[in-house]
Amino acid sequence: MNAQQIKPSGIILAGGMSRRLGRNKAIETVGGQPLISRVIARINQISDDLVVVIASPTQISDLTLSDHITTAVDIFEDKGSLGGIYTGLLSTRNDWAFIASCDMPFLNVNLIREMWNRRQSYDAIVPILDARPEPTHAFYSKKCLPYIKDQLELGDLKISRMLNLINVDYVPQQDLEVYDPKHLSFFNINTQEDLDRAMDLSLEEQQ
Repeated sequence: MNAQQIKPSGIILAGGMSRRLGRNKAIETVGGQPLISRVIARINQISDDLVVVIASPTQISDLTLSDHITTAVDIFEDKGSLGGIYTGLLSTRNDWAFIASCDMPFLNVNLIREMWNRRQSYDAIVPILDARPEPTHAFYSKKCLPYIKDQLELGDLKISRMLNLINVDYVPQQDLEVYDPKHLSFFNINTQEDLDRAMDLSLEEQQ
C-alpha cells in the first residue's frame, strides 16, 4: 500500500457529561440523525477504523453503534478530552487518527482530507481558528502517546501544553476557510440554544 492509500483511524469523543445541556447530546437528533451518527457518517468517508471513546460501559446501549465500530472506555477516569484522546489512540489500528467530538454535526470531509494530506513528518495536525488551536478537530499520531500519558499522570489536562512538546503542523485559518468559510466544522453543541441552531443549519444544509 503506497502513502496515498494509507488511511487514518477515526476517534469520536463521546464520554462528556453534557452538563449544560442536561442530557446525552450524542443521541440528540439533528437533521433526522443522532449527532453521533452524523459524525460517524463523515469520518467513515476518510477512515477504515473507527473508535468511540466513552466514560462508562453503561453509555454503550444508548449509542446503538454498528458492529464495525469499536468502543473504548476511558483508561484515565474523568480526564476530559486529553484522556479521551489517549484512550482512543491506544485503541486504534492505525498510526494516525482524526479526533472529533460527538457533538460536531457539520464536519467537512474535504477539510479533513486536506489536513490529512499535510501530515508529512509531523506528530499532529491542528487547525487554528480565531488565533486558538482546535485540538478536538485534529489529527494525532501514536508518537503523542507518551507525552499525553505523562500529563495525565500529573493531572494536567491542558492539550495545548502537550502540543508544545511535539511537532505540530498548525493549519492557518485562511487555509481552513478555503473548504469551510463559515467555520461550521467547528460548531459544537453545549446548550439547548446550540442544538436549536444546529437544527436550523441542518435545514439550510438540505435546501
